Amino acid sequence: MSLDPAEVAWLAAHPEAVAEAEARELDDATLIADLAALRARHGERARALVELVRARRGAAGRLPGHWLMSAEAAQQATHALVAAERAGRIARAAGGAWVHDLTCSIGADLAALAAAGARVLGSDLDPARAAMARANVPGAPVLVADALAPASRAPIIVADPARRAGGRRLRRPEQLRPPLPGLLAAWPGAEAAVKCAPGLDFADWPGEVALASVDGRVKEACLYTPGLAAPGVRRSATLLSTRGAPTRRYHDAMPDGCGVGPAGRFIIDPDGAVVRAGLVRQFAAAHGLHQLDERIAHLTGDAVPPGATGFEVLAEVAPKRLRAELAARDCGSAEVLVRGVDQDPDRLRASWRLRGGRPLAVVLTRVGRSARAFICGPRVAG
Repeated sequence: MSLDPAEVAWLAAHPEAVAEAEARELDDATLIADLAALRARHGERARALVELVRARRGAAGRLPGHWLMSAEAAQQATHALVAAERAGRIARAAGGAWVHDLTCSIGADLAALAAAGARVLGSDLDPARAAMARANVPGAPVLVADALAPASRAPIIVADPARRAGGRRLRRPEQLRPPLPGLLAAWPGAEAAVKCAPGLDFADWPGEVALASVDGRVKEACLYTPGLAAPGVRRSATLLSTRGAPTRRYHDAMPDGCGVGPAGRFIIDPDGAVVRAGLVRQFAAAHGLHQLDERIAHLTGDAVPPGATGFEVLAEVAPKRLRAELAARDCGSAEVLVRGVDQDPDRLRASWRLRGGRPLAVVLTRVGRSARAFICGPRVAG
């Protein structure tokens, strides 16, 4: 569900009603009774109270607990670590110039930009989301405006086009809403940072494509025009952590010399941001690893690099022998990694009928022209 502008205004003006709603369980077991009780006191605004409180609970740890939000807007908001990383880069590049967030929604990126010291302006086509952003980032002017109809002369713009249509993920830049070519044409001369899904086809982008992950999960790609790109960089990956690990960065201007050879003590599965950015060789070179095959992202070496995960190799076996070999090792569960081989991990796992008590992992990969299988210990962190 969503909120309309009148509901947003009412919620902002009635913090005591919000506090009353927050004191209720509002879970599946009590929702009907809680909603009835709130309706008795607040009439038609009860629905908005429930929407806000449940959205806040769903976003706990990701967005400030006092923010105005709807569940849909909260789910779409940029992860705080990713927003802060991008905001720092843009604020440094802006040097005091205005930065206009064209699709600011409820203000996640707007707040990060302001915290990084940028002079920020926000706008959104949805009046309710613009109103929430005004409340959430009180120091920033926020307009209701179409991203394709310039409402400022800011020299730097930030945009987050819609990445889905009719439940289908959009793969091409011209399919985004607003379309990327139209967005850039509407802001001639402006430098841009455009947030996209990691799976977008960005082969023709002339600036930097920056992938970001948090705790090993790829969150987004950001397309930077040449004026915001790092010097000499076309592809980059930033690995962020909520667990206190240092931020790690890789890019295509780094050395990429790594060999190809047999499996060492560990097989390393690089972070998805590294893989999506096409930086497997740079990652390998940075950590003294080599590839099992020059076309496959699996790496190997004598140790798992800090911030990465890997699997200790116990045995290499013929793929058709996997079921018998796993049973002989008392395997009861297995993480399955497949690259370069036409096999479905879930079907494979089911076909093995594992009944033992030992957790293991199986890496099925292509080396040269043949499929190779490695039985490994459970995933370990570097």
